[in-house]
Amino acid sequence: MKVGISSPILALSGNRPAWEEHAGVPELLQVAKTADRLGFDFMTGPDHVAVPQGVPQRERFYDPLATFSFLAGHTERLRFLPYVLVLPFYHPLELAKRFGTLDYLSGGRLILGLGVGSLRAEFDLLGKPFEDRGARADDALRALRACLSTRIASYDGPYFSFKEVVIDPHAVQDKVPLWVGGHSMRALRRATSLADGWAPAPQAFHGPSPEKLRQMLDSVELPSDFDVVFTPGQRIDALNAPDRVAELLETAAGAGGTRINLTVKHESLAHYLEQLEAFAELAFSA
Repeated sequence: MKVGISSPILALSGNRPAWEEHAGVPELLQVAKTADRLGFDFMTGPDHVAVPQGVPQRERFYDPLATFSFLAGHTERLRFLPYVLVLPFYHPLELAKRFGTLDYLSGGRLILGLGVGSLRAEFDLLGKPFEDRGARADDALRALRACLSTRIASYDGPYFSFKEVVIDPHAVQDKVPLWVGGHSMRALRRATSLADGWAPAPQAFHGPSPEKLRQMLDSVELPSDFDVVFTPGQRIDALNAPDRVAELLETAAGAGGTRINLTVKHESLAHYLEQLEAFAELAFSA
């Protein structure tokens, strides 16, 4: 079971500890370097361009491309997962060039989390159509697969079309993992038919419980080597409740998860790093 971290600092959404609001680049670097050293699989990052004041999701969201490009130069093996890019905001060629360059510069450490989006106010601010975002995202997924890992790309679909365009540099992975976000059956079907994995919303943001996740996965035919991201419903306290680590691994596997998006209980940066150390010792040394 591979484990990534639900990154602190990058998104002030949900019930966040007070220290994150005042944290910046030095603290973020410590988190990334520690996760890299301990053997965590990935770190997440949000994608909101501009949001109206007072939205429930809060207002601070680091840009994933700029942030991950910076962190890639300070890490060696940690992978980078936008969780999730809102597909209808972008042309597939934009994503192929920008995030393909990140994959190239990082030595193949990109995982693309991709979603349809749900915040209509942000669509309106950016001048993007909202009503057909699902169909537009489906076509974007197909187009992205056609252009992400190749120098000369062609695609012809209902929303996007291009012929023999050059993308150089491009992703160095032969097949960059594409994980679809969202927690509905429609999102799961989109993932199984057009992508390589499913990264549903965390349970704290209306994502499926372990039981619901298992039920949903059992209702569809999963492709081979299909990844499912499991986010625990509560923050793990590996320091004071070490038994919860084994319990989490067992619960995630039983629910059908292949990756864990780890959230830990923490009150300060030092406490967060200690939790990562304790979790890694319990989960990765076995």
